[in-house]
Formats: sequence, C-alpha cells, structure tokens
Amino acid sequence: MKQDTKLVALGRAPVRAQGPVNLPVHRASTILSENLDGYVHRFDGDNRYDNVTYGATGTQNSRALAETVAAVEGGYRTVVTGSGLSAVTMAVSAVVGAGDHVLVPDSVYGPTRRFCTEVLSRYGVESSFYDPGAGKGVADAMRANTRLVYTEAPGSLTFEMQDVPAIAKCAHERGALVAMDNTWATPICFRPLEHGVDISIQAGTKYLAGHSDLVIGMITTATDTLFRRIADQVNAFGDVASPDDCFLALRGMRSLCVRLERQSASAMKVARWLESRPEVKRVLYPALESDPGHALWKRDFAGASSLFGLAMHTTDEAAVARMVNGLDLFRIGSSWGGYESLVAYNRMPIPRSVNPWTETPFLLRIHIGLENPDDLVADLAAGLDRLDGRA
Repeated sequence: MKQDTKLVALGRAPVRAQGPVNLPVHRASTILSENLDGYVHRFDGDNRYDNVTYGATGTQNSRALAETVAAVEGGYRTVVTGSGLSAVTMAVSAVVGAGDHVLVPDSVYGPTRRFCTEVLSRYGVESSFYDPGAGKGVADAMRANTRLVYTEAPGSLTFEMQDVPAIAKCAHERGALVAMDNTWATPICFRPLEHGVDISIQAGTKYLAGHSDLVIGMITTATDTLFRRIADQVNAFGDVASPDDCFLALRGMRSLCVRLERQSASAMKVARWLESRPEVKRVLYPALESDPGHALWKRDFAGASSLFGLAMHTTDEAAVARMVNGLDLFRIGSSWGGYESLVAYNRMPIPRSVNPWTETPFLLRIHIGLENPDDLVADLAAGLDRLDGRA
C-alpha cells in the first residue's frame, strides 16, 4: 500500500462498518470494565499496550493515530506523547540510565540539547556532542558506555545533513541504539527505520498535524522490546496526548502527502529565487544543489519539506527588522509545518560544543506554506528592497 493510501485508509473503522468517516473523539478518564475479573486484570500482559484501560494510557483516538503513524513510518509500533519535546525526552530517557553516555549532534534542536545537558546530567547520564558531518567518524566520539547515538537531519536552525546509515552502522557495531528526530522530513520524505535507526521521533505538531493548532509527539520503534520500554516510560511519567489533539492530528495526516508535495515545490521555487538575490549570502536547504549536504539528501531522502535557513550579507539588524516587519504574507513565528508561511529570527551564537557556527551574525528561518509561491516571492522581494531603504 502506498503512503498516500495509508494516510487515507488507516486508523478508521472497518470498510463495511456503518458510522462516521472519521473516528469520533473518545473523551475519557474512567474506562468501565465488564466484570470484576476484567477490572482486576485490565493491565495484565498485553492489555496495557493493546486495550483501552484508562484515559491516561490512551483512548481509541491515540490508538488509531499510533496505528497510522507506525504504518507510514514502516515501524513496529508507535507511542503517542503530549508534545514533540516530550517524544524526545521520553524516548531518550527510556533507553539510558545512570552511568550511561549519550552522543548528540552539535546541530541538534535546542531544547533537546538542554534536556541532555541540564536534566539527564542530574540523573547520572552524561552527554557529549559530535560534528553532525562526522558520518562513520562518529565512532571516534563513542565511549565504552555510549548507549545511544542521537541524530537529526537536517540539523535544527543550520540544516546540516547527516550520514544516518553510516552513523547507525557504527553505533550498532559498538552496541549502541540510534534515535532520530525526523520532524523536518516526516516519514513521507525519509523513513529512518529503513536506514538503521531504532527509534524515530516526530513532533506531530508540525507537518503531520499541519494546521498550527495543537502540540503532539510520536515515537516509533523498530522492535517490540523498544516499544514496550518506551510505552512503560511514557505511562510512568504520565505523559498523555488528549483525545481531541489525537483526533486533529490524525485528521491533519489525511492531507499530509498533498500538502507536502505543494509546499516542497513552492519552497524550491522560493529558495532558488532567493539564491539569485544579491542580498542573500546563502540559502540553507539540502534540496538545493548548492547546499553542502545535497549529495546525502539526494541519496537517502525521497523529498524535502518546506523549511530552510537564510543567511544574509548584511550585518545590520535594523535593516533586517525593516525587511521582516513589513512582510505581509510571512508572519513572525517560531513553529512551522502548518499551512501558513513564517519567518523566524535567530541571533548568533547558536550554542555549539564542537564546531562554532559563526558564518553570519544572525540567521532567518523561512517556512513556506500553501500560499501561491509567486505571491510569496513578491512579498520577499519587497522586503529585500527595504534592506537598503529602496522601499
């Protein structure tokens, strides 16, 4: 079954069942048992993973969402969490313990970095960072107690690509697991588990839900053992996504393929146009031939999403403020993946431990939505004209 068909067909009632097209929202805390024996044994064995037993362990809505995500990811099973960040923290904390070491790319999402350095460290787990371009050279950064190698491609803010298969091979040869934040690509453009990753993490808040109106996370595992371990961790910490958010996320996923196809095409058009502008120093977008990570992206990925970085020649923040503040279609906001275009501003230095990022004093991050790309280009053109007071 193709990906777009899975997104439509899965997580719904049987084909011949009479009822609504979409699974209704099941809001519940208490789940009633048919008899006392069923109540006493409601968490026994596989019941805790398969049945709806208590609202905080998931309802029909989270089960349907998890089923769909797992199928699209090509994984064993999926655990749904309350946010993208909690998907990161639950996945990582479930597989490491006191005395262990976690290896993290230097380009990682900022809150993930803070979790590793400020939270895991309090529980006796050590974290260190490696060059995201290390590839098989990641072996040099591994230690005897390295239990997890974390990946993210492209990297947050600076969009470096990683050689995920090479990293996974090195990690597995040394007995470590591999996790990946795959929010940028989604399972439509990249399926981590097919490239050696053990745990695939999604901030469903972004492209999967697609409408900028909820936060939710998903963790998909390659094996039953990892699924149970992470599901138990999520349950122990009381991390739960509301049935309403699960309903909306699954509804958003129904249109994921068509949204991504349109947004990716528009992003490429806008990114190529930006490359031609003299005010632009570099567009950080692996789908562009000029990007240092393009070869890896082309080898491993089936497509690109619509988020990229923009480095400008100017160092005048006031001029950039004139450019950004006057935009009509690009709103200023830090999330992405929805139907609307966004611009975000990131002042240097970006936290780094291995290779400092000093290319420009600031970066703009551009998200391309579902607006007509010609209108977006016109909006950006007017903005670039404001850089030197031409408009």
